[in-house]
Order: sequence, then structure tokens, then C-alpha cells
Amino acid sequence: MAGLLDSLLSSNIETAQIGALSKAKQSDLVLFANQLSVMLSSGVVLSDAVEAIAAQTKPGAFQTILFDISDRIQAGESFSDTLSSYPKIFDSMFIGIIEASEAAGKMPEMLNVLQGYLESEMETKKQIKGALIYPAIMMFMAVVATVTLLFFVLPKFTKIYESRGQALPGLTLMLVNFSKVVSNAKSASIIFVVLGLIVGGIIYALRTERGQRILDYLKLHTPLLGTMFIDSIMTKSTRIMATMLNTGVTLLDTLKIVRSACDNYYFAIFWSETCDRVEAGFQFSEAMNLASYSKLLSPAVTQMIKAGEKGGTLGPVCEKVSIFYDKKLKNSIKNVTGMIEPLLIIMMGVIIGTIAIALLLPIFKISSVMAH
Repeated sequence: MAGLLDSLLSSNIETAQIGALSKAKQSDLVLFANQLSVMLSSGVVLSDAVEAIAAQTKPGAFQTILFDISDRIQAGESFSDTLSSYPKIFDSMFIGIIEASEAAGKMPEMLNVLQGYLESEMETKKQIKGALIYPAIMMFMAVVATVTLLFFVLPKFTKIYESRGQALPGLTLMLVNFSKVVSNAKSASIIFVVLGLIVGGIIYALRTERGQRILDYLKLHTPLLGTMFIDSIMTKSTRIMATMLNTGVTLLDTLKIVRSACDNYYFAIFWSETCDRVEAGFQFSEAMNLASYSKLLSPAVTQMIKAGEKGGTLGPVCEKVSIFYDKKLKNSIKNVTGMIEPLLIIMMGVIIGTIAIALLLPIFKISSVMAH
């Protein structure tokens, strides 16, 4: 009976964890770090602080997990170990800082630093999403306009043309036939099935190691977009490094966390080789220069890192590098959106213009016939 209850409890926690994967927002983590820092600074015991925060959190999977963390801390587990049970919510950087704070006995201070990092990450994501809103709206409008012209306007014009007994021009006839095929339920279902299979095949391919490698390569080498992705990855990586080095984590442990937090295949190799060489005794800047794909970085970065090593200010220098890449990222986003907008306008003009010409060509033809 006891084993059954334990199994059910474990199942409920696992279900809560799975549900929390999409419900634990970064804003929740920022608030959690902030509240925990304040309460620990006020002298509240860690388990009581986590329990109090859980009680104030809105009901849901994240609240259930916080209560579980509090119970496990009271049972004698370390804070970092309990967080490690939920890697999809608390990433390696979050857990690494908590481990460092447990060792140094400076958890409130390190939680403040962690909060600052999470807020910076959140702001960067907002910038990227905000920059893509206008192009997305334009794409939506282009699709709506095209569908309206093809399936509502074109059929009405077709009846008028046919009533005149005139053969339709080639462009108009092509669009009319396309409209009929897509409007037909049987044809439409076949088209949707084929499109579904293509999309499903692409998604499956991208989930494979080879597919992910190809996608990561395209991300880094596509004109304009490549610069934005590189700047985004380096902003995150150097921000993690600055955060952890400034809180007392060793360089080797920091590089291991940066490596595990990197979601790009080629940058993961770069950080992995850099970490291995540092572990073998190389200087950090030297290890970066010798690693594969080091050309993805700006040469100024390794020079700044080298200066930081010599001056014993590697943490502050990494912070300056993260600011440098953050500014580059903002410029990259502006450049990308500046190029996307005119491209979308041209694309909309071509598509809608082609349909408009197809609609008007028969009218010109009919007018010329009537004139004769």
C-alpha cells in the first residue's frame, strides 16, 4: 500500500513537471529569484521561504513543484539537488549559481545577480519578438488578401467573363483553374494531406542530429540572419560567463555550464573544445583561438578576454563583452527588420499585382472585342 502511494505521488510530481514545461515562464523565475533573495536576506529559513513563495504562486504545476522543492529541502536535500530534478525549468546556469552560492554562503547576493541575468535574457527575447511582430502582421495581411482575391473575387469575375463567351487569357485561366482545384473538397483534402506530410517530414528531419546540424549551419550562414543569430548566442554565452565568474564560480565550471546551455551545434563544439583545452592547461584566450569555429567570434573579443586574464578581471571583462554583443544584437535586429519589411512589401506587390492583372486582362480583352 505504501509503495502504491509512493508511486502515485511520484507520478503526480512527474505529471506536474511535464505540465510546467510550458507553464513556468521566465517571468516566474525572475519573481522567484527576487522573492527568495529578499526573504533569505530577512533571515527566513530556505525551506520556509520556498514554501511561502509557493503559497503565493497561482495554483498550477509550477506551484506544485515549488511545494515539492520545499518538502525535499526540509527532508535534508540540498537546494541545488532539488532544482536538478527539474532541468527543463531550472537550467544548468541557474543550478550552477545555486551550487556556487551554497558553497560560498552568499545565496541572497547571488540570487540578485541571477535575477539580473534572467531579466536581461527576458528583455533580449522581447526585443526579438517585438521586431518580428510587424513582418508577421504583413505576412498575415498578404495571405488574407490573396485568399480573398482567389476564392471570393476571382470566381465572381469568372462568371462575368464566361457569360460574355470569351476565352480567358492564359494568366487568368491559370488562376481560375488553381482556384477551382483548391476550392474542390477532394482536391483540397489531397493538397492538405501532401502539405501535412511535407511539414511533418521537415519537422522530423529537423529533430534528427543531421537535420539540426543543417538548420544550425543555415542559421549562422544566412546573410543578415546569421549575424543576428551569432550575436544572440554570444550575448547569452558571455552573459552567463559574466554572471557566474562574478559570483565566484571557477572558469572551468563556468565553461562547462556555457557549453551545456548552448543550443547551437557549432557553438557547442566551439565551447566544448575551449573547455577541454582550458582543462588541459591552456589560457582561456588561447583555447578560444585554437577551438574550431573560432572565426565566428569577433577578433576583438579574444583580445578583451586576453586582457582580462592578464589583469585578473575576467568577470568584469566578460560583462563588457556581453554588453558589446548585446549592442551588436540590437543593430542586427534593426538590420534584419529593415530588410524584411521592403522584401515583404515587394512580395505582396508581386502576388496581389499578379492576381489584379489576371482579373483585369479579360476586361481589356472584352473591351477591345466590343470596340471592333
